[in-house]
Amino acid sequence: MSLSNDELVRPGVSGGLSDVVRDRFLLKLLVRKELKVRYRGSVLGLLWSYVKPGVQFIVFYVALGVFLGLEQSATNRSGLPNYAIYLFSGIILINFFTEALGNASRSIVGNGGLIKKIYLPRQLFPVASVWVSAVHFFPQLVILLVACFFSGWHPTVFQVLASIAGFIIVALLATGLGLLFGAANVYFRDSENFVDMLLMIATWASPVMYSWTMVQHKLGEAWYTVYQINPITIAVETFHYSFWLPTTDGSAGVPPHLLTLWIPVGLVVSAAVLLWGQLTFRRLEGRFAQEL
Repeated sequence: MSLSNDELVRPGVSGGLSDVVRDRFLLKLLVRKELKVRYRGSVLGLLWSYVKPGVQFIVFYVALGVFLGLEQSATNRSGLPNYAIYLFSGIILINFFTEALGNASRSIVGNGGLIKKIYLPRQLFPVASVWVSAVHFFPQLVILLVACFFSGWHPTVFQVLASIAGFIIVALLATGLGLLFGAANVYFRDSENFVDMLLMIATWASPVMYSWTMVQHKLGEAWYTVYQINPITIAVETFHYSFWLPTTDGSAGVPPHLLTLWIPVGLVVSAAVLLWGQLTFRRLEGRFAQEL
């Protein structure tokens, strides 16, 4: 049986993210391997997915909600109602982003021994890191849902769909930046330090612990629009809209045009970053084995 020229593929030529879809069985194996390696010798294992964000939540809640007065109370009407839900819904999303991007940016160098021995789609490694982070994200989401139900959570269909859109925005952005910095880190190890600074900024440059109205009041409408273009900001606000707002009387509100304007903007920006990261990755991956 002879093959036509269209059916022949040169060995070692990357097909981009389509290779990840085609080799999804390898992706599952890499995700399992990452989880086993990460918790090897650990007593708590996957329970760290609950412990670390729990401690982080308590620290921020006490420092910001109690000491700085961001929690609304009988004596402080200027704070946010149900601040605990507001804070935790933002924390789990930003933790997903920081873990996904941090691990994806180190995934190629970290798997250098495997990359030098055999050929397999290099994109699998950053994508697997994002999937591992998603595994850690969903137990935290369950805790958030339980807390929301006890707080009288009654979401609409639009609010549920908005939460899905917010997660997709962050997943696309983390994957795109993970491909970009994962490839750059092979050639310039300073990329790791740059990513660490970026993640530190991301936590405070989005309304996880404070209200968007504070930003609008301080920056003014023009600069607030620039601030709002950040996909992480949009994604965090979708989670507030989906999980926190239905537990309040609705008077606090969310940014105007969140559904009609900002969510589409967030999806487009994240998709553009994913395309940028993929193009850069394919351009640089040819010399990964030599550089590593």
